[in-house]
Amino acid sequence: MRVLVQRVNYAKVEVDGKIVGSIQKGLLLFVGFTNGDSSKEIDWMINRIINLRIYEDENGVMNKSLNEVGGSILSVSQFTLYADASKGNRPSYIKAMPGEQSIKLYDEFNTKLKEKNIHTETGIFGADMKVSLLNDGPISIILEK
Repeated sequence: MRVLVQRVNYAKVEVDGKIVGSIQKGLLLFVGFTNGDSSKEIDWMINRIINLRIYEDENGVMNKSLNEVGGSILSVSQFTLYADASKGNRPSYIKAMPGEQSIKLYDEFNTKLKEKNIHTETGIFGADMKVSLLNDGPISIILEK
C-alpha cells in the first residue's frame, strides 16, 4: 500500500464537472494498493497518517498531527502510484492491484478513517477525476507499507 500525503490549505475533486469531494485545511491522500495488501496494511497506514506530525506548533516546529489541528482528509484512489517506468517510456501498472480487488480495500480505508472521527471526503473510484489543491508548505510525503 502506498499513500502520497499532501498537506493542503484546500483540495477538491471533480467528476464530470461536479465537485464530489472537497476539504479545507487538511490532508489530500492519493491511495494505491498492490497485490497482497490487506486490512493489516490499512490499519498501519491510517495510524501513521493520523499521527504524522507535519503541522507547526506554536514555535514553528512540525510537531502536531492532523487530529491536533482539526484537519480533514480528501482521499483519492490512485493506481498509478504503482507505475513502473524503469523500462521504456510507457509505464507498466502490473504491480497495481486490480480494480475489483482494490475498490474493496479503498472503501475499507475510507470507512476506517471516518470511524476515527476524521472528516473524510473521497473521489469516485475508477472515475476520470480532476483534482485541485493548494499545497501548504509544500509538504508531500510518500508512505508505504
